[in-house]
Amino acid sequence: MSAAAEVRSLFRALLRAGKHYPNYNIREYIQRRAREGFHDAAKLTDPSAVKSLLELGRQELEVVKRQSVVYGLYGRKFKNVLELDLLKLQPVGKPPAAAGL
Repeated sequence: MSAAAEVRSLFRALLRAGKHYPNYNIREYIQRRAREGFHDAAKLTDPSAVKSLLELGRQELEVVKRQSVVYGLYGRKFKNVLELDLLKLQPVGKPPAAAGL
């Protein structure tokens, strides 16, 4: 695979991996960092610099994938407070009518 095709493949893989995060802020941060990093590196012509950045990009992709799994296990299950089902959140020891909800 040529270097240009490998760079495009890595770029698309980073963007796809960023889409797996349920949190908007994290998802957009990962995709923005990928776009900015590849845009800045587009000016490079030195093959050794391109090769080292490709290796760094592969390592970052593995980190993004790994963190996606961890975030899925331990991240919040809801996006914000407004999405909570307030009817299920009853104070302990009080009947639903006395809860004021």
